Amino acid sequence: MSGHSKWSTIKRKKGANDAKRSKIFSKIIKEITVAVTEGGTDPDANPRLRVAIVNAKGQNLPKDNIQKAINKGSDKDGANFSELSYEGYTAGGVAVFVECTTDNQNRTISNIRSYFTKYNGNLATNGSVEYLFSRKGVFNIPKAELDEEEFTLDMIDAGSEDVELAEDIFIVTTALEDFGTVQKRLEDMSIEPESVELQRIPTTTTKLDADGAQKAFKLIELIEDDEDVKAVFHNMELTDEVIAAIE
Repeated sequence: MSGHSKWSTIKRKKGANDAKRSKIFSKIIKEITVAVTEGGTDPDANPRLRVAIVNAKGQNLPKDNIQKAINKGSDKDGANFSELSYEGYTAGGVAVFVECTTDNQNRTISNIRSYFTKYNGNLATNGSVEYLFSRKGVFNIPKAELDEEEFTLDMIDAGSEDVELAEDIFIVTTALEDFGTVQKRLEDMSIEPESVELQRIPTTTTKLDADGAQKAFKLIELIEDDEDVKAVFHNMELTDEVIAAIE
């Protein structure tokens, strides 16, 4: 199992409790609102909104909540969000890239800086970490009744770079330029992903021992829990020893 696939599996397990789900709901609602503000209320004409709605359904967000978020985004007097990114390193030298959506930039940078400080990490300048990652499309799709070989061939034919079965989930990875093509193929096949993301996949990884990995993970998890944080990407090598330590 590849590194980002392992991380996706770990996050799914840790996102199962009610407190985590509440924060996930909040972030999805914010993403729907921003998507509507940016591209309008029609999912067919707004790819970002279409993806946000897929993710909302995958997390069982009630339809009423989805519609309220769409209405909020279309309200010119609604919340005014900015999208920001921050880069840094954990104490063990793991590169961390943080994507945020916020209505208060001062609050967000203050919080992010405090998290790095608490765990002896370093907040770096923009560009210090970004080059260590490649942008990829990642689809998490429940296996259900899908035939593994047939589905894999369909996804490769659609332009996917990799198809991996992790427990009960297919993880389909695409190059950024093939993201829309694969998404369209899934729609044509009437397959609804559990989640759809544009992720930053590390091109090189940093290996830590179990103790160092635990400390790095505590920082990453703390950042992820912030309601202004949309996503956190890292280049920690996820060995079996590390996974056992952080699960």
